[in-house]
Amino acid sequence: MNAATPRMVDCVVLKQRAPGLDRLMYPGELGQRIWKQVSKEGWQRWVAHQTMLINEYRLVPIEPKARKFLEAEMEKFFFGTGASKIDNYVAPPK
Repeated sequence: MNAATPRMVDCVVLKQRAPGLDRLMYPGELGQRIWKQVSKEGWQRWVAHQTMLINEYRLVPIEPKARKFLEAEMEKFFFGTGASKIDNYVAPPK
């Protein structure tokens, strides 16, 4: 594969083949699964959802309890039943 050809994955978020991530975005076994099964667009959707969770729950990402919560939500978002929804959440206008 040359530099002009993106690495393709069968994205678990988009449910279709799409360009994969350029690098590992998370450590460990979960990071490896994400690398193999999540596209760039799928990752961006997680980042937006994670930002919403951090803001709505007023999380401090460096705190171990918040990190554990976010990792569990990431696992659900990509490979489980879907991540938590916030009641009455309205996304900001783009």
